[in-house]
Amino acid sequence: MTIDLHAETRPTGVDAAVAAARRVIDALVRAGDISGADMADVADRLNAVADDLEDTAPPLDERLVDMWRGDGNTRHDPVTGPENPIAPPLRYEAVDTRTIEATTTLGLPHQGPPSSVHGGVSALLLDHTLGVANGWAGTSGMTAELTLRYHRLTPLFEPITVAARQVSVDGRKIRTTGEITANGEPCVTAEGLFIATYPPRPR
Repeated sequence: MTIDLHAETRPTGVDAAVAAARRVIDALVRAGDISGADMADVADRLNAVADDLEDTAPPLDERLVDMWRGDGNTRHDPVTGPENPIAPPLRYEAVDTRTIEATTTLGLPHQGPPSSVHGGVSALLLDHTLGVANGWAGTSGMTAELTLRYHRLTPLFEPITVAARQVSVDGRKIRTTGEITANGEPCVTAEGLFIATYPPRPR
């Protein structure tokens, strides 16, 4: 049995706008320079949207405070953040008290080798997932060491599962493992050492 870690969904407002931005990013990468689209016109329209957003955005320090307000669940990070257009985003479920997982499908914006996920993207997904597993298990901290082993290419365009489990806590040292799998086979495995500390939030 799994338990959804996300108590709230917001399919409207900024989340809807960010979902549209994800579509734009994907469409731009797919179109490339062989598209029949009028890219000059596309650029003008996208710049107009950016102008509107920049004109109404709050000061940076105010936005940073707002991002870190609340109980620690952030909506802006580049892996799970519904407010971040570069996030897939992953949605985790709890497998047990120390283990979480998420299934997603990545596309061309995350490509490294042909039709495969970039190794750095895999590292990003695993680093974040190990950290979330620590929070779910009850003792979290900052990444001190992350060791990855790439077993095979991680495919684009088909479901992959990203999972992590907190293994042990020894004083301030937290050890966590994780993996990315496709079709039940490991693509990337990870071992992480975390230190139970966290920088102060903006005020």
